[in-house]
Amino acid sequence: MRVVVDLTKCQGYAQCAFLAPSAFQMQGDEALLYDPEPSDEQRERVSRAAAACPVQAIQIDRLSTQDMPPIHTAPGAGRIVIVGASLAGLRAAEALREEGYAGSLTMIEDEPYGPYDRPPLSKQALSGNVRPDGTGLPRRDDLDAQWRLGVRAIGLDLPVRRVQLSDGSSVPFDRLLITTGVRARPWPDPVEAALDGMFLLRTRDDAVRLQHRLCPGTGERPRVLVVGAGFTGSEVASTARSLGLDVTVAETAPTPLAGALGGVIGSIAAEIQREHGVDLRCGVTVEAIEGSAGRVRRARLSDGSSIEVDVVVAALGGIRNVEWLERSGLAVGPWGVACDAGCRAFDINGLVTDDVFVAGDVARAPNAMFGYQFLALEHWANAVEQAEVAAHNMVSDESDRWPHLHMPKFWSLQFGHNIKSVGVPTFADEVVITQGSVEERRFTAAYGYKGRITGAVTFNQAKWLPFYQRLIEQAAPFPPEFPTVDRPDDVLPVPAEVPDQKLLARDATVVVTGHRPAIVRSIA
Repeated sequence: MRVVVDLTKCQGYAQCAFLAPSAFQMQGDEALLYDPEPSDEQRERVSRAAAACPVQAIQIDRLSTQDMPPIHTAPGAGRIVIVGASLAGLRAAEALREEGYAGSLTMIEDEPYGPYDRPPLSKQALSGNVRPDGTGLPRRDDLDAQWRLGVRAIGLDLPVRRVQLSDGSSVPFDRLLITTGVRARPWPDPVEAALDGMFLLRTRDDAVRLQHRLCPGTGERPRVLVVGAGFTGSEVASTARSLGLDVTVAETAPTPLAGALGGVIGSIAAEIQREHGVDLRCGVTVEAIEGSAGRVRRARLSDGSSIEVDVVVAALGGIRNVEWLERSGLAVGPWGVACDAGCRAFDINGLVTDDVFVAGDVARAPNAMFGYQFLALEHWANAVEQAEVAAHNMVSDESDRWPHLHMPKFWSLQFGHNIKSVGVPTFADEVVITQGSVEERRFTAAYGYKGRITGAVTFNQAKWLPFYQRLIEQAAPFPPEFPTVDRPDDVLPVPAEVPDQKLLARDATVVVTGHRPAIVRSIA
C-alpha cells in the first residue's frame, strides 16, 4: 500500500503514531516521519490511523468509487492532456474523474516512473529508513488514463492543439494542463559537475545515487559539502549529520534560509546548524571543485580556504520547466507560466486562454491577499489545491468556475525541529517574536509589511499557525496585539533582513514576481 501525509496540515497530535507505530513515528515534539510504502499487513492499522487523524492529513490508496454521478462537462473538453505527472498532475487527473469527467485523459512525464512524493527524498529516503523508489503517491485504481512515461514534451503548437514529444510523436488535445514543475539547478561548471561525488537532489534517481554514497555499507564516512543553505540544502545537511557524517555547508547569503525567512530568523537557523555540528560557512561561494582520478577531492572557497571533501551536494535552487513552451505564444519566463486565479494561462499579449491551464510549481498566479501580485510557489499544498481548482475549471462552464485562493504554507524538518510557515514571510520589512522562546527553539515569529501582517513562521509551535493565517487573511495590524500565555516580555519588531530579489530567488519557496511599491521594476 502507499501512504502520503499532508504535513502542512499535520499538527503533531500523534494519533497515527499510537495506532500504527511501525508506519508513523514522531521526531521531537511535533515532527512526523512516516513510511510511504508500509506492508499490506499494516493496512488495517494504517487505515485506522488515517481515520483517526484530527486534521485528516493522511491519504492512502483509494479503491474505485462506484456509481459516481457524471457532471456536465464543458464543451471542448473531450480530450484532456496533462504534461507533468507528478503531485499536481496526479491530483488533477484524480479530480477530473471525481468531477465525473469520462473523456480521454493522457498523462505525459519525462521521468520513467509513476507519480511519487519528493519531500521524503531529503529525509527518510536519504537516511536509508525508506527506499527512494518506495515513495510512490497513493492513487485511485480507476483513473483510466494513458500514461506516456519516459518521454519529454518539447513543444506546444497551440493553433492545431498538439503537444510535441521527444520521441517524434505528438498528442492532440482539446484542453491542456501544464504541471511540469521545477528541476534542480545544475552545477555551473560541466567539467566539475561530471566528477564522481557531485550530486543534485530533486528526483528519485538523484536520491538513490546520493543515498548509496552517504550510506555505502562499507564503514566509510564520506566528508560532505552542501552548497546552498536553503530548505533542501539544510535538510540534506540535517540528514547527513544524523548519519554521523562530517558536514560543511557553504552559503552565499549571510544566513541559512535567508531567501525564505529573512536574515533574522535565518540567524537562528544558523545557530541550530552549528549546535548540531555543521561547519557552516556563510557569505562565501565555492570557487572550484577539484578532483583527482575523476573523483571529488576538495573545494576552494572565496574566502581563500579549501576543504577536503568526498561528496558535494549542489542545492542551488530550481529552474522552472518552461523551455518547451518558449515558442508556444504563452506568457512564460523564469518564474513559470503566468495564469489567472482560475488557472487559465495567459498568452504573450496578456490575454487569457480558455483551453490551456497551469498548476503547481510551474504556475505564476495573482493572489488577492497580497495585492493581486503574482506569486510563484513551490509548496506541496499549493500543488494539490491548485490542481483541484484547475481540474474543476477545465470541465465546468464559465459560470461555475472556481478561483484559486490559496494561502501559502510550507514546512521543513531540520535537526529535529519542525519549521512551518504561512503567508509570505519575504513580503515583509519587519519581523517580531510573538510567542515562545528562541533559546528553547520553540517560538513563533510574525512578519509585517507597512503595518499589516503578511506571514508567520513557527519553530516547534505549529498549532498556532491557523490563528496567524486568520490574521493574515484579515490584514490584521502589525505588530499584533494579543495576550498569550507565552508572550515574550519584549515584543519589539526589527528589520526582517529580507535579501535582494536576486538572492531571494535561489532559496525561497514563494517569490513575489509582480510589482511591489519598494521595487521600481517588475520581474517577468
